[in-house]
Order: sequence, then structure tokens, then C-alpha cells
Amino acid sequence: MTRSIDLDKVAPDDVIEVKKEETENEKAEIQTNTSKTKTLKEKIYEIVGHTKHSLSSVLVNPDVFSFEERDTQEEILLVARPHWFTNLSWILISILMLLAPGFIKFIPIINSIPMKYIGLGTLVWYLLTFAIIFENFLSWYFDVFIITDKRVIDIDFNNLLDKKFSEAKLSMIQDVTSRVSGLGQTMFNYGTIHIQTAAEVSYITFEKVPHPEKIIKILQFLREKKEIDKGGRN
Repeated sequence: MTRSIDLDKVAPDDVIEVKKEETENEKAEIQTNTSKTKTLKEKIYEIVGHTKHSLSSVLVNPDVFSFEERDTQEEILLVARPHWFTNLSWILISILMLLAPGFIKFIPIINSIPMKYIGLGTLVWYLLTFAIIFENFLSWYFDVFIITDKRVIDIDFNNLLDKKFSEAKLSMIQDVTSRVSGLGQTMFNYGTIHIQTAAEVSYITFEKVPHPEKIIKILQFLREKKEIDKGGRN
């Protein structure tokens, strides 16, 4: 009886000690991952700079942005949208559509139409205009290209009923090229990045993104870091 009492006294201490060691190891691992993440973020800031506005075409280390397919503890390093200049055409068309009803009184045939029908037609016209503005804005805002500490992701958002998701791990990237063509792309420094991969999706394309040369530098840095980490583990 005395021996069993002694064992009961020893066993809990051993269990507590093991749990303490596991907790310390977990904390150390979390601190290591946090340190690596900070290093990555600092490097991204060094290459691209700081961007904080949620409507910016490039978001560096965004705190509020996320996506449904994000893995647990996956860090988003950079989010890019098509350059703002690509919105110019539909913005100008939308402005003209908003102003158009003000000129209908100068059309002779309009004067013969009852006022209630003119008012109804004007309301329908404005609803159509705002629908076009809303759809184009959503297509630009949610059509994003994402670089995380694990992979590259292309989300093509055409409308509320049509979204395409493509991704490839950083270790699967084989080649990265970019193309800047035309006066607008050259003046405003945006273009298309083609990423060749060894994954199921052989190509991922970032279209009309700002500063393609900086994004390529980020991908090169992440690929080199992955190779160094892989070599260290071996």
C-alpha cells in the first residue's frame, strides 16, 4: 500500500513535467514561425513598399484580407489586382450613361411621349447603369492574385455566379516571365506575369498587375528561400 501511494505521488509530477516540455516546444515552434514570417514581411516591404489602402491595386501583408480556400496559419504576403488604369474605360462609359438622361429633352421625338413613361424609362436606365457599375467594380475588386508563404493563387472573378480558383505551391514554380506592352502599360508600369509550374495547372497568369518586375523579385526570393529551407532539412 505504501508503494502504490508513492507511485501515485510520482506519476502526476512526471506527466506535468512532460506537458511542460511539450508546451515549451510548441511555444518555441510558434516563435520560430513568427520570426520567419516577420523576415518575409520585412523583405516584401523592402521590395514593394507599404500599401495600406484597401482599394489599392497592391496590398502588402494585408491584415484584413482573406479568402475561403486559405489554410490554417497560412500567411498572405501580397495581394494584387489589375491596375486602376484598366478601369478607365468602364468608368467613362458609366459617367456618360449617368449624364445621358439630361440630354433626352433635346431629342424632338421624346417630347411626344407622356411624362410618366419618360420617368419610368429614366428610372430603368439609372438602375441599369448602377448595375453595370456594381458588376464592373466587383469584377475588379475580387479578381485578385495572391502570394502566400506557401503558394501562388489566381482568383478570376467574372461575376457573382462565375469564379475560377487556380493555385500552385511555391516549390512547384519552374519559370516566371512578364510582359509589358502598349503605351498605357509602359506609362503606368503594369503588365502580365506568366508563371510556369509543375503542378496540375501548368500555367498561372497574373494579368495587368502593377509593378510586375517587383512581383517577380518576390517570387524569386520565395523560391530561393524554399530551396534553402529544403536543403537545410536534408
